[in-house]
Amino acid sequence: MTINTETADASPVTSAPTPAVDLERALEAILMIADEPQSVVSLATALRSPVKAVHAALERLVADFDGIDRSVRRGFELREVGGGWRIYVRDEYDRVVTDFVASENPSKLSQAALETLAVIAYKQPITRGAIASIRAVNVDSVVRTLAGRGLITELFTDSETGAINYGTTDVLLQQLGINSIDELPPISPLLADGTEGFDSDFR
Repeated sequence: MTINTETADASPVTSAPTPAVDLERALEAILMIADEPQSVVSLATALRSPVKAVHAALERLVADFDGIDRSVRRGFELREVGGGWRIYVRDEYDRVVTDFVASENPSKLSQAALETLAVIAYKQPITRGAIASIRAVNVDSVVRTLAGRGLITELFTDSETGAINYGTTDVLLQQLGINSIDELPPISPLLADGTEGFDSDFR
């Protein structure tokens, strides 16, 4: 028997329906790699799901991570901070994680990196150009190093100039053993004449 290949090839191909996305697992996947808090709207847009459904799924994840309803309490938690959601290490495990990070990256910062970090800490938010002006050297590579270490981060972009403004992170606070950047000591008494007021704008 001869098979009519043209007729066979012409028959319509029915594709399998796209499986429904497990909303909670999808949110977990996104939040595990997000380095900034994510708003419910942005998450709903990414997952093409209703905002109400995403918010309900987030609340279920919070309960799940917290060990409610006999689930295992995780070493991390899901928090709503600054209008967005992000996964954080639980407070009781901060020291463990800090020690691990320190052991994995024990190398010290160079003098140039320390000086640049001090400028950012006291003058933030500050642009790369302003840092270079204060230090009178090119700071591009140093800024990249500090950002790579997680000690500084991009805060916002100036709407007029397009320049990125930098500031310090919670990682730096942990390394310094302080709770807030306001706890940094006044630097003016340590500077030469003519530089008083270096930290006056910051305070």
